[in-house]
Amino acid sequence: MKTINQLFKFGITGLINNGISLGVYYIVIFINAKWYLFGSVLGFLVSVLNAYFMNSKFVFKEKKEDNSKKQIVKTYILYTLNLVLGLAILYISVEKFHISEKIAPFVSLIITVPINFLANKIWVYKEIN
Repeated sequence: MKTINQLFKFGITGLINNGISLGVYYIVIFINAKWYLFGSVLGFLVSVLNAYFMNSKFVFKEKKEDNSKKQIVKTYILYTLNLVLGLAILYISVEKFHISEKIAPFVSLIITVPINFLANKIWVYKEIN
């Protein structure tokens, strides 16, 4: 039951993080539309920082601060690997399997979200679980 509860909270956190990422992106392109790549990277960096805080306090409920530096590094490593995996799945879905680029992100999410959750649970926050 604990894992199902954590998975539900992880989903809520993911929705919030995507909103933050898109919000930062749209603010940047509102300032200058040519900065869209910068906006995407900045949105990613800010949303992963938020993911770290939300996962630590809301999803996996870490109580001590001893591992915070190690966990934030692990969080950025994990989310960067997850980003690369997601982009690869997106590319393969569209280019090799001819799935619509409007549907392909959902294929990527179906694969990457469970991997990301499990990696957070057993690697980033293993001392807590």
